[in-house]
Amino acid sequence: MSPEEAPITLPPSPLITCLDVDYRPTGAVAAGVWFRGWGAEAAEFEATCVIAEVAAYEPGSFYLRELPCLLKVLEAGPRAEVVVVDGYVSLADDRPGLGWHLHQAIGGTVIGVAKTRYAGAPATAVCRGGSGAPLFVTAIGVSAAEAAGWVAGMHGPFRLPLLLKRVDSLSRSTCKQ
Repeated sequence: MSPEEAPITLPPSPLITCLDVDYRPTGAVAAGVWFRGWGAEAAEFEATCVIAEVAAYEPGSFYLRELPCLLKVLEAGPRAEVVVVDGYVSLADDRPGLGWHLHQAIGGTVIGVAKTRYAGAPATAVCRGGSGAPLFVTAIGVSAAEAAGWVAGMHGPFRLPLLLKRVDSLSRSTCKQ
C-alpha cells in the first residue's frame, strides 16, 4: 500500500465538498456543495462560478479542461478535508485521472465518483438504493475501499447520493450563457 492510499482518520464529521462542471457552448458553470459528515442531508454552503472560456476538450487529457473550473469554484468556499469529483482519480495504475491532478493542485483527500465504467480504471463498484447500476469510486489520500464505504453511506435512497445529485443540479440549473 502506497502512502497515498494508507487509510487516514478523519474527524467524526469532516467538511466535505462535492464538485461538478456543466459545459455550455461558450463556457461552463462549476458548482460546489459543502457539507459536514458523510450522512449529511443538506449542504452548509453552496457556490457556483460561471467560467466564460474553457479549454477545448482533448481526449485523454480531460483534466486540462475541467481542473481550472474546479479550482475556481473551490476558491469560493471553505477549505474542505475531502473533495469529491465527478470522475476518476486514476484511469489505470499508471494513468492519472482528473482527481489525481486535483490532488496535486490542492493536496488532501480526493475521491472520484463516476457513473460509467472506464475500462482499466482501478475502481471499486458501489451499488446504492437497490440499483443494479453501480457507481465507480477511486481515491487518493485514503484507500479506495474506505472511500467506497463513505460514498455508500451518503444520504439518499437512490443510486446517486442526494448531495451529489444536488451539485449536478446546481451546475446545470445556473443561468445558461
